Amino acid sequence: MGYKATIGMEIHVELKTDSKMFCDCKNGMGLERKPNTNICEVCTAQPGTLPVPNRRAIEFVQKAGLALNCELRKDSKFDRKNYFYPDIPKGYQISQFDQPFCENGELEVDGKKFGITRIHLEEDTGKLTHPKGAKYSLVDFNRAGVPLMELVTEPDFETGEEARAFCQKLQQICRYIGIADADMEKGHMRCEANISLYKDGEDKLSGTKVEVKNINSFKFVQKAIEFEIERQAQILDDSEEVIQETRGWDSIKNVTVSQRKKETAADYRYFPEPDIPPLKFNDEEIEKLRISLPEMPEKKIERFQEEYEISKENAEVLCMERDLAEYFENSISELKEKVQSKEVSAPEKKLVKLAVNYLNTEIRKHLFDHGQVISEMKITPENYAELIGIIADGKINSSAAQTVLLEMFNTGGDPSQIIEEKNLAQMEDAGELEAIVDKILADNEKSVEDYKSGKDNALKFLMGQVMKETKGKANPQSATEMIKKKIG
Repeated sequence: MGYKATIGMEIHVELKTDSKMFCDCKNGMGLERKPNTNICEVCTAQPGTLPVPNRRAIEFVQKAGLALNCELRKDSKFDRKNYFYPDIPKGYQISQFDQPFCENGELEVDGKKFGITRIHLEEDTGKLTHPKGAKYSLVDFNRAGVPLMELVTEPDFETGEEARAFCQKLQQICRYIGIADADMEKGHMRCEANISLYKDGEDKLSGTKVEVKNINSFKFVQKAIEFEIERQAQILDDSEEVIQETRGWDSIKNVTVSQRKKETAADYRYFPEPDIPPLKFNDEEIEKLRISLPEMPEKKIERFQEEYEISKENAEVLCMERDLAEYFENSISELKEKVQSKEVSAPEKKLVKLAVNYLNTEIRKHLFDHGQVISEMKITPENYAELIGIIADGKINSSAAQTVLLEMFNTGGDPSQIIEEKNLAQMEDAGELEAIVDKILADNEKSVEDYKSGKDNALKFLMGQVMKETKGKANPQSATEMIKKKIG
């Protein structure tokens, strides 16, 4: 092909404030509502109405800027972005042009830094629907006026895979700092890619830029960019010119399709919003926001590795969601108290390992199967810690642990009570276990001889018989050692 790609991203994120950007209508993003019921005179642009900026939305954007290493402007303003489209009730959008809240940031993903040109705040549009077979379209203004953060990157991406990873990381950060759910499938986060090609030795910005809109999943971000790179390369190979335009992503056919000629800043005729005074911020306000930020994912991953002596892979899974990371730390805190009070005798390192393994496998599996997130789970950190302590001290075996965990997940019950009710505690009477082992060995002389002749599967068979006889209550390690000792 002989071409290299220059890619920049424009990412819109709906902010989860209580109200809309310039009025007190409820911010009902993602909620199923009857069309045009969550509206007022302001967000539908009735004559004589005035916008009032949502302070919390502004703070959310500034927090995003701080989390993404941006410079925060102390002087900013809103602007009118003029264009006519049916889902824009005013005939213009209140946005920001030359004085955005945040500028000159960067985000490191997989060891590579990607520049962030700006982060600004604007109001979302309404939503158009096109009834099948109808010769008309319908507009729902429930979404009109929802606070919308737009992040514009530098053209630092070279592949669709890089762009996908960046968008996923941005979603994680938005969720960590609590400004947005950023769920792409629900339209809370929408991505656009600007793609151009150049040959080695040429200026990376020498190609003709094409914008691809309507990308609503991380997978499609990568696929849309990869398709567009191939499409433009074929055009150039045919000695034709790439047209600067806006294209949409058709996720059914997996192709980009032409939508309209690409607008420029001049087309929008930006000018300062006359109904909103300029905004000023001081160092104290900015520092207060900085202090309010939680520990960021990368820092948390590093700390988890060092403090809890776990692998990077396990730390990354635990820190994928802030709630999951906090649940883990709360559980470990409970376990440490149980060790100090001698309620649990297992070493702390073993307890941490078990807590990590059950969270990253069994708990996540149950959450996925039930369509839940960790904050909705019925198992409290206290009860989870109690279960881990019971498992670590060998009071129940792994099979019983699965049963108890599922019951806890379904009911939120106490593990000790569940173990007692279901009679799952491991057999502690060594004499009782020995009598059962003797019986199994006497009833299975051939398996005993097979084991003596070096057939390891015979031991597994004998163990299975012991577990069957004890209804799974025998300690596997104790039973195995006893069988080996008696066979000799």
